[in-house]
Amino acid sequence: MAEWRIAAKRADFNRIADLYGITPVTARIIRNRDMITDEDIDMYLNGTTEDLHDPTLMTDMVKACSLIQQYISEEKKFRIIGDYDVDGICATYILIQGLRMCGADVDYAIPHRIHDGYGINEALIDSAFADGREVLVTCDNGISASDQIRHALDLGMHVIVTDHHEVPFDEDEESGERLELLPPAEAVVDPHREDDGYPFKGICGAVVAWKLIGILLPMCGVPEPESRRLTDELMVEASLATVCDVMELKDENRIIVREGLRRISQTSNIGIRALIDATGLGEKKITAYNYGFILGPSLNASGRLDSATVSLELLMCKDRNEAGRMANELRRLNDERKAMTENGINRAVADIESSSLENDKVLVIYLPGIHESVAGLIAGKLRERYERPAIVLTDGEEGIKGSGRSIEAYNMYEALSEHKELFARFGGHKMAAGLTLIGDVVDELRAGLNDSCMLTDKDLTTVTLIDTELPFSYVTYDFVNELERLEPFGNGNPRPVFALRALTVNRVEKGRSERAPLQIHVTDPGGRRYTLKLFDREGMFLESADAFYGRGTAGDLCDGSAHGVIIDVIYYPGINDYRGNRSLEFTVNDYRFKR
Repeated sequence: MAEWRIAAKRADFNRIADLYGITPVTARIIRNRDMITDEDIDMYLNGTTEDLHDPTLMTDMVKACSLIQQYISEEKKFRIIGDYDVDGICATYILIQGLRMCGADVDYAIPHRIHDGYGINEALIDSAFADGREVLVTCDNGISASDQIRHALDLGMHVIVTDHHEVPFDEDEESGERLELLPPAEAVVDPHREDDGYPFKGICGAVVAWKLIGILLPMCGVPEPESRRLTDELMVEASLATVCDVMELKDENRIIVREGLRRISQTSNIGIRALIDATGLGEKKITAYNYGFILGPSLNASGRLDSATVSLELLMCKDRNEAGRMANELRRLNDERKAMTENGINRAVADIESSSLENDKVLVIYLPGIHESVAGLIAGKLRERYERPAIVLTDGEEGIKGSGRSIEAYNMYEALSEHKELFARFGGHKMAAGLTLIGDVVDELRAGLNDSCMLTDKDLTTVTLIDTELPFSYVTYDFVNELERLEPFGNGNPRPVFALRALTVNRVEKGRSERAPLQIHVTDPGGRRYTLKLFDREGMFLESADAFYGRGTAGDLCDGSAHGVIIDVIYYPGINDYRGNRSLEFTVNDYRFKR
């Protein structure tokens, strides 16, 4: 069970409120997001594209653009090698659009998740060489592909790497000093390089590509109006990738996503418009949630179950009918992916709860037969359910392979680096990783990770940080509208969390359908009555009431005869605008019973 804790960060909230024309509660929320100085707060509330960081601060950025310009002028043929997730797809699209506007002869290759695995490989290089492609540009991959890039150089090809993943390293056994292992490309653009001066490291591969195009276009002589139009349009793809790659919505990411969301409703990209319509978002204001849980998974589905080329072709499609067909196919694939994921989760839970795996601090689960593309999704769900790092493995073409998802207290990339002798290949970062084992060493990996694991029980307890206790009576339409200034919400900028204690539950109404919320009628400590919404598809609220107060409580709650049922809630306020009737609503995100 999560521990509830009220954030205790201090500031002069009244001064901040007066300065920015907001309520003290909103000022408190902003401070809780680690905005300390007036400059931080102003950037958070009012940042624009003028506040984005200078791309030339990235090591090798100017060098990469100069090389690309040179090779375009020499009429060399380019191939972009991307990745099969949303970030890789969007990064590939951004580079193609930018290089073509600069006059380049450019095509692309997206690795097949199952046949190729992650990133650039020798087969993709040999294919490009056979096709007469002379310059390879990677995006969202390449930083850990030293051997593969050396192979391309041996063939006489030119290679430029753009990536955003952690740089591989060797550690000196005596001194403990880490030595970066940069690939031998002609230019390596990655904000995680030790010698990189870019002030914000948390950008995705598509943003690295977008930044590169912003420098390349004027360097190649593209007129400013055309250059501006394209970079503005490509901000939509950069923002989509930022959310879908779960980058923190801080610093310039916040500006990129906010501006991308603002522009997407007017996007000229026929494929994105078709996907918005196919997923039922055509009449709605697109949010970061829609990016991460509707549009993104649909684009990801082709790379998981088929070829990510389908999603890239959708972004490049110029025919409305064809775009509609492809978008509907992606929606179908995503529905199939959901069913496969649910099946895998059920198998994993059964394995864990019927064995000693339940006692492990790092879950390593082998699920032969599942589609390898959903291993990471299953790992993410296991991490949420058991509040600990999880790695899910299955059988791939190259052997046992899988994905891991971590918690804040556990650097998964570093933990796996301690056991690199077990891997044919691996990569990732603090919170996630992908890996392929050398032979059947699942038990060795499980034992090794758990033996070296230093996680404490406190580390394994999820903490829900509450921004403030807030009576329902404080909430007004203006306040709800003010909270929208804090969007986009997501990783690194969570939706505000409000709490209220000691609510008396008078009655509970079940929804008319599975998807309808539970209606909880309560009285607050001041005697005011409210109705709360709880999306409780598994029926846990009434079961928990019976378990806490005794059998029969659920029935009493449903018929309104219960007495002494008290709850604390975590909630978020909103505005319900149904058929022209506006009302405030309160959605419960968590609750606990008390005596």
